[in-house]
Amino acid sequence: MEHVAAVAVIDAQGRVTGWSEGARLLTGHPAGEVVGRPAAGLLAEDVPPGILAARTGTVALRRRDGRRVDLALTACPVTGHGGQAAGFVVTATPADTLLAARAFEQASMSMSVFDLQQRYLLVNDTACKVMGVDEAALTGRFFSDTVQGTDSDRGYLRHLREVAGTGRPVRYESFARAPALNREHLWSIEMWPLRASSGQLAGVGMAAFDNTEQYWARRRLALLNEAATGIGTTLDVVRTAEELIELLLPRYADFASVDLLDWVLGADEPPMMPDGAVVLRRVAHGSSRPGNPGAAVHINETHLYESPSPPATALRAGHAVLSQAGEPEFVQWLDERNALSPQGRPFREGVHSMIAVPLRARGTTLGVAVCVRSTHPDDYAPDDAVFAEELASRAAVCIDNARRFARERSTALALQHSLLPRGLPGQAAVEVAHRYLPCGSLAGVGGDWFDVIPLSGGRVALVVGDVVGHGIQSSATMGRLRTAVRTLADVDLPPDELLTHLDDLVTHLAAGDSGDEVAELGATCLYAVYDPVSRRLSMAAAGHPTPAVVLPGGTAEFVPMTAGPPLGVGGLPFEAAELVLPEGSLVALYTDGLLEDRARDRPGASDDLRRALDAPADTLEALCDSVLKAVMPVQPGDDVALLLVRTRALGADRIATWDVAPDPAQVAVLRQAAGDLLTEWGLEETAFVTELVVSELVTNAIRYGAPPIQLRLIRDRALICEVSDASSTSPHLRRAHAYDEGGRGLLLVAQLTQRWGSRQTGSGKTIWAEQPLPDTERPAGAGAA
Repeated sequence: MEHVAAVAVIDAQGRVTGWSEGARLLTGHPAGEVVGRPAAGLLAEDVPPGILAARTGTVALRRRDGRRVDLALTACPVTGHGGQAAGFVVTATPADTLLAARAFEQASMSMSVFDLQQRYLLVNDTACKVMGVDEAALTGRFFSDTVQGTDSDRGYLRHLREVAGTGRPVRYESFARAPALNREHLWSIEMWPLRASSGQLAGVGMAAFDNTEQYWARRRLALLNEAATGIGTTLDVVRTAEELIELLLPRYADFASVDLLDWVLGADEPPMMPDGAVVLRRVAHGSSRPGNPGAAVHINETHLYESPSPPATALRAGHAVLSQAGEPEFVQWLDERNALSPQGRPFREGVHSMIAVPLRARGTTLGVAVCVRSTHPDDYAPDDAVFAEELASRAAVCIDNARRFARERSTALALQHSLLPRGLPGQAAVEVAHRYLPCGSLAGVGGDWFDVIPLSGGRVALVVGDVVGHGIQSSATMGRLRTAVRTLADVDLPPDELLTHLDDLVTHLAAGDSGDEVAELGATCLYAVYDPVSRRLSMAAAGHPTPAVVLPGGTAEFVPMTAGPPLGVGGLPFEAAELVLPEGSLVALYTDGLLEDRARDRPGASDDLRRALDAPADTLEALCDSVLKAVMPVQPGDDVALLLVRTRALGADRIATWDVAPDPAQVAVLRQAAGDLLTEWGLEETAFVTELVVSELVTNAIRYGAPPIQLRLIRDRALICEVSDASSTSPHLRRAHAYDEGGRGLLLVAQLTQRWGSRQTGSGKTIWAEQPLPDTERPAGAGAA
């Protein structure tokens, strides 16, 4: 809308004697309808007395079309001959025009209007403050004559000319120092074309919003985000402190240091904070200057911080302490630096602000971080203190984690024996006997281990492993590998795939540990899975001795298989071997300490083992003892682990299998078939739960899986229900909402059975669920190791 000004002349009797074209445009009344008539007839409401006295204010008039219009009026008295009052000249503008002008003048952002030659036409109050001059000093002057010609000034002028030349608005950000401000600010600047009523370009408008605080807040938040991933990448106290320094420089500080209390670097518990001066050890520092010439304390040196100094004050107060140039504590601290290291005095010139923040984690003070600014123009502010405390808190937790890790590793010797299995879980697939004998050397317990892990479908995993070396690290690594094998076994991976994942784990452990421990992370492992239904033994080895097998009525033979590379080598495959074993076969798994004697060559040890396994024995326990007596050297130079396994098999009367057509009508048929089978097995008590499990698993396979689909029931130490299909997508539990039509099946299965899960197969997947048998129906030997 084009804003116009109106002029009217009113005589001493209140009649209109003059009426401008602008008045006609504002009110719609032509001069012929108004001139000679009382001016009061134009009012929409009475004029307040205050406006009459002040002769200026906002008055409501009635337009010719009946609408109300608010106008800002100013009345100027007119005198006639002899100085007598002859009337008033009244000027009027729309009230919103006046408000717009005031909004421009009083805006909190810097606003200016330029002509097409980049001369100032209008400047608001904020722009005057930024420029450091009043409006009169800018109006009519070229922009280039009012600035210093910096890069940001040239960019500003270039954008003004661009808008004036193209008529298109421009928006950009500039980090620049304004003439009247003492530091650089981040400005969000918008320039737009101003056009006359004819549409012709008449000028350029500009608004600049100071986003400096938001900019620094974003920078601080970005540093905190980097700290989440960049600090604490290793469990090393010194490295964690160095990562903090790397994060701080140069964006937050020109110099930074981390000093810790001495006990943090040892294995001691935290003592009470001493009164008075505090002794701290420098563990990391850095500077924006190459070579860090301004450091007064060298790495690994201790320094006594007197009580008034900002670092000592921060330690005792438990919060960040700001100190600026000219303050007594700052001057004293800087004088101490110069006295301690006079050669660094030139590099401390210009230091104007510092912040000391304590490193506290879990209620314990660990040390202090100090940040100093010299070339950075801004002093540290309260917002910087809040940021420093948050960053120091995160770094302190990482330092404390590293400290705790070092302390716990130093006490790992007491846990060596607890890492070895003391009892094996119950299962019915095999009969097991085992022995573990540590070597008699002063090196202590090594990293040999064994395990028997029940799997789904009545299967069992057999594990024997050996970690290189002896002592704390080998035992700790053995514990980690044993846990990892159990975790991977729970995923039901084939033996060769499991060893591949275990090899990756060992590689990562070696890469993450210190150089002294890399060699100790070398390990060998044999992983085997026995299925009593198919009587198949699948196995794979990673640099481990091959097992020996004694078939019923036969003699001991070593399994022909490729041992594969040891764990931690990486990049090489593992090959699986498979045997079908008659029931009652004997399998011997062992570590190399049984056959190898580091003190002397024993070429006949393998033959000794075969003969010992062929020898008759009443029990597996007795056979274990006789094997160790016949084969193991008198003074073994390595740990010995021996695991003897006698296989069992499940007969056809304990297994039932159905091929399932992908038809929902088959669900009812299979429920009935499962119920009839349970009656035949004498397991009527389990019929309700089993039929529900069969229904849910088969329904899911038909609905979401792919043919062929198969249902199998196994009566072992538990009643096992398995449904297989050709889809590789594994199901997962979810919580169904009140009005969902599905989604509750697996939840019911999980609630009603002892355990459930899924495993990948060569042709798809198998979903299984187990429920306990009544005590009277447990097979002989179920639950015994």
